[in-house]
Amino acid sequence: MQERINTIKEILDLNKAENIEVYDLREKDYFVDQVIIASSMGPRHTEALLDYLKKDLKGKEQFLNTQQSSEWIVVDLGDILIHLMTPLYRERYHMEEFLNEIGPLH
Repeated sequence: MQERINTIKEILDLNKAENIEVYDLREKDYFVDQVIIASSMGPRHTEALLDYLKKDLKGKEQFLNTQQSSEWIVVDLGDILIHLMTPLYRERYHMEEFLNEIGPLH
């Protein structure tokens, strides 16, 4: 699991995602084991980050579902959720506060 998380973080970091955080929820009552949150520089960058993930994880990860809006993308890898969002959306929805209540930052 940690190798998968590190790979995803590396892809996001190399492609200029900001404030990448990982939440380990394996011991918590949540529907996935890990959640990754990363900020983009804007809507186009959010979409580009998804494209980088799909390209670089092809054959390594199965993308079960992807939900997109202009400011926020959620990627479901089964046991890992990736939230890519603009800073405005990240601030508005306070995902970190919600996840901190469930489990510690990893």
